[in-house]
Amino acid sequence: MDNLSGISVLDKASGLLAALELGPASLGVLVERSGLARPTVYRIAGALQALRFVARDHHGRYVLGPRVGELATVMRQDRLVDAAYPVLATLRDHTGESAQLYRYHLDQRVCVAAAEPLMGLRDTIPVGSVLSMHAGSAAQVLTAWEDEARRAAVVRDSIFDESVLAAVREQGWAASVAEREAGVASVSAPVVGRDGRVLAAVCLSGPIERMTHTPGDLYGAVVVKAASQLVAAAGL
Repeated sequence: MDNLSGISVLDKASGLLAALELGPASLGVLVERSGLARPTVYRIAGALQALRFVARDHHGRYVLGPRVGELATVMRQDRLVDAAYPVLATLRDHTGESAQLYRYHLDQRVCVAAAEPLMGLRDTIPVGSVLSMHAGSAAQVLTAWEDEARRAAVVRDSIFDESVLAAVREQGWAASVAEREAGVASVSAPVVGRDGRVLAAVCLSGPIERMTHTPGDLYGAVVVKAASQLVAAAGL
């Protein structure tokens, strides 16, 4: 290994994880790849399995565990938020409306980045705001690509229904008029990672008098483009 911490057990554990990056491995193969003694590999691999950094496949071979993927997802989400601000600022400047990035969390949606116009009437959503998944275009986007059971659970108490979500999937964006708040319209598009999962929703919102009662006709394509730019900027 090129990078060593000087703490023996951590360096050995890191070596085993690096060895598993090459693919599934039996105990013997893991010993060969890591260069460590068989009892050491067995002990450390067992500890890593208890912590979910290592798992076993259906052949009993060691593989990287779910915790590795969970940490990778968190890192990817952080990159997404960092990359969002300039993209949202460009969207705001181009349209004159408020732009936000929402992520799904614990049956709600959270605003994790935003760019607000400096002047004039606007729909202000502070970063950290927690909003319902039962109304609004961002809620539609974050729900539309979920599995059937999850969609059904959300739709049961929502303003929108499954036919609306089907249309969102078909056109690639969602629009709402006075769903979340009277006088406010919005358009949202999914931020889709390389694995095909919806990571977040880019949203543009503002007064109905400017966004009109058909905000998707005005800004659907613009918001879809912004979501695509965000994926590229974040390297996702």
